[in-house]
Amino acid sequence: MSTIRYTVRPADVRAHLFAVTCAVDTPDPQGQVFRLPSWIRGSYRVRDFAKHVVRVSAQTGERSLAVERLDKRTLRCAPAAGPLTLECLVYAHDPSVRKAWLDARRGFFNGSSLFYGPQGFEHAPVEVTVHRPPGPDGAAWRVATTMTPIAVDAQGFGRYAAADYEEALDHPFEFGEFERLDFSVDGIPHALVLSGRCEPDRERLVRDVTKICHVQRELFGQEPTLDRYLFLIRVAGSGYGGLEHRASSALICTRHDLPRPGQNLPAGQAGGLGREYRGFLGLVSHEYFHLWNVKRIGAERFAASDLAAEAYTRDLWHYEGITSYYDDLSLLRAGVLDAAGYLDVLAETATRLQRTPGRLVHSLAEASFETWLKYYRPDENTPNATVSYYVKGALVALCLDLHLRLRSTVSLDDVMRELWRRHGNADRHEPVAVPEGGLETLAQDVSGLNLKPQFDAWLRSTAELPLAELLTEFGVTATLRPALGDADPGGRTNGKPAGASLGLRLRNGDTTIAHVIAGGAAQRAGLSGGDQLVALDGFRLAASQWPQRLMTLTPGRDYHLHYFRDDELLCATLTADPLPLDTWTLTLADASGECLARRSAWLGL
Repeated sequence: MSTIRYTVRPADVRAHLFAVTCAVDTPDPQGQVFRLPSWIRGSYRVRDFAKHVVRVSAQTGERSLAVERLDKRTLRCAPAAGPLTLECLVYAHDPSVRKAWLDARRGFFNGSSLFYGPQGFEHAPVEVTVHRPPGPDGAAWRVATTMTPIAVDAQGFGRYAAADYEEALDHPFEFGEFERLDFSVDGIPHALVLSGRCEPDRERLVRDVTKICHVQRELFGQEPTLDRYLFLIRVAGSGYGGLEHRASSALICTRHDLPRPGQNLPAGQAGGLGREYRGFLGLVSHEYFHLWNVKRIGAERFAASDLAAEAYTRDLWHYEGITSYYDDLSLLRAGVLDAAGYLDVLAETATRLQRTPGRLVHSLAEASFETWLKYYRPDENTPNATVSYYVKGALVALCLDLHLRLRSTVSLDDVMRELWRRHGNADRHEPVAVPEGGLETLAQDVSGLNLKPQFDAWLRSTAELPLAELLTEFGVTATLRPALGDADPGGRTNGKPAGASLGLRLRNGDTTIAHVIAGGAAQRAGLSGGDQLVALDGFRLAASQWPQRLMTLTPGRDYHLHYFRDDELLCATLTADPLPLDTWTLTLADASGECLARRSAWLGL
């Protein structure tokens, strides 16, 4: 089958326009059909990348061809007897990791945003040629990608190859004047590609990331072998997130998330890590763990999708939740977080779940299935209506791990290794997609336990998870307490709770209501998301003073709240509630005998 050849040119960096061509040597004589994906693997929302296509044309030789739109993502060119070239102009101004970006300082793209795939050539080899911007704009630019280079210059511009269209979509490209920190993990070249102004502690950053990658590779027996791995990191003033790929990940962090040279961390920070840097390392760990869990141990429902429409599974808790459990556990195993600090991280995760009323109305399996509507499309009622399969999924993974360690001779580590052996090990065979419910079946096979009652309760009901009971068996005391204020994420604290609850959450930096909590004072008084608070008991409200104001409230007392709804000034009377027990603290208890042995095996003490 002939090679499909793409070219990508930064046509106008100030207008944020990529010029992209796709050349097909032997097009369908009835008229070649091209399709652009509607969503990108790893991010479960239909994003309709075709909406960013500004102009499309086609030609064969010197002759122009008519292009007919069949639907929002599908084109058909008029019949051509010889080679055909599809040309499109794509607007690229999305700062996330999911689409494409181009300006005078930087370029980035996922193939799913730029590459119309020719129908019938899904398994044909692909070449991608990338060009530098014209003129002086890109004179010092370099390219970073894990796609296989064929003929590139010293700065990485030139021709690359992928085995097929699917692989071409799975190697994002970064352009610009980035900083690259190269290092090795178990003999495999890795690099941190930092795009954006920053002055990190480079030595510490490389050291910590190396340790995290190493312990994850150790878990899976140093497989798979890789030619290289890249962390493509956009460093900005705000933002956080990541997206996994088969040999790289695209990340966004802030400058404050990175460690700074000579930085003295505040006393009491978990494991000697500042909260921001801990969050960044957790993000790195999460996306790297997807190298196995998602990219190679993948859901059958997703593997069967051609990215045209939603692909439904009730197992996202497995792919994202288990990964979320291991991302922080890997920090502990790598030695960049101590046991007490790790328990603080777990407590924060449990607190996020406890503060989500939706956990009592929406099961984890339902949340996985409905991610296309709910998780990636949140609104003011989201906390009341659904639960995060990342957060609850991580806690279910914790419960499963502890239950296996308590009732059998295996752990979740053994289950993941067996998943890798049966489904993911591309070094020995082609990956075999995991059928729906596959992890549940395999966990029972590996452990010899009947786990159906646990999975039914944890995944398919809205019953509370047995966190405290299981943790007690491992010498960990789990306590629910009131929060010390809006800024209290959970974990250990030295303060005492004060104030009362009004049952609402504000938008960051604003006095506009983001969420009204089900059953709380604000909902009883008729307030809604989007209402802008003006004054409480006659005193003007400011977002910066909100946490302090809450701490002065008295449970059971009535408060008069003035607020704007649209352009109308309204007033409501709220009866403040006692502070809820919604904040977890996890601490190491005195332990001995089997309990101590179990804890030592789990936490590595």
